[in-house]
Amino acid sequence: MKNVLITAFAALVLFSCQNESTESSDSNVSAIAHRGCASQEVLEAQLKADPTLAIRMNEIDAFTEKAILSGKLVNGKVQIPVVVNVLYRTTAENISNAQIQTQIDVLNKDFNALNSDFNSVPALFSGVKANVGISFVLDQVIRKSTTKTSWGTNDAMKKVAQGGLAPTTPTTKLNLWACTIGGGILGYAQFPGGASATDGVVIDSKYFGLSGAANAPFNLGRTGTHEVGHWMNLRHIWGDATCGSDLVSDTPTHNEENYGVPAYPHYSTCSGTPVEMTMNYMDYVDDNAMYMFSNGQKNRMAAIFVTGGSRAAFGI
Repeated sequence: MKNVLITAFAALVLFSCQNESTESSDSNVSAIAHRGCASQEVLEAQLKADPTLAIRMNEIDAFTEKAILSGKLVNGKVQIPVVVNVLYRTTAENISNAQIQTQIDVLNKDFNALNSDFNSVPALFSGVKANVGISFVLDQVIRKSTTKTSWGTNDAMKKVAQGGLAPTTPTTKLNLWACTIGGGILGYAQFPGGASATDGVVIDSKYFGLSGAANAPFNLGRTGTHEVGHWMNLRHIWGDATCGSDLVSDTPTHNEENYGVPAYPHYSTCSGTPVEMTMNYMDYVDDNAMYMFSNGQKNRMAAIFVTGGSRAAFGI
């Protein structure tokens, strides 16, 4: 069984790097070939800037373990209001309300096992595939014109002083930002425990919702599913380290991230050579190759919404 606790010291050592992304327009010319999620890099920068964040996250993980062991978890009774902040320079970046709604629809399907490919989960993992039971509803769309060609990953899009839009009541609403990120990044999220002033999920506007075949292989809205998973305290399935831990007991140990559409079964090179759960939303595979959360991931997400949890204001 994987460890479900990280000490503050270990977290500080693990997340000792800082990433400062700058504006870049080169990556906006053509479609991205491999999934790029900057959530871990952003976390590393936040941990370096604020060492107390490691302590808060360690406390959240300790609370999560206790909630899972006690069985006191929310189950299908959390509805997340979503505020979408659209920052646009071009007409294409000013995504329509209809496209925004498709992202909400994808989240509702993927987090409630209503996605059509849920039945494609291999028999090996059928016993742990999960209906998370958390729903989403579009609350508000806020739009702002900008001259920026790309925003990077330093949270500039969340700050009015830097031309962005501040989050709307982030303790009770999930804020999504749709904008051009640049640098080959499809999206990134802030984990529970971070500052409320920057809380939420950023998704490049080209990969927001069902944006069309021109943006395949990331045209099915799964960037949103992946990043909202981070916002709900899920780590990458390979633990962002060779044979690392994602702090979930029922996901196999992956030796590293997977890309594209891996052939099944894909074996890990880690101890025991388990078959990797490449179809998990928290891997790096193409949109059409990811289609499940596990029960362990469901419990980890549910724990943050109970009384005393880091996102309890969203709970019952």
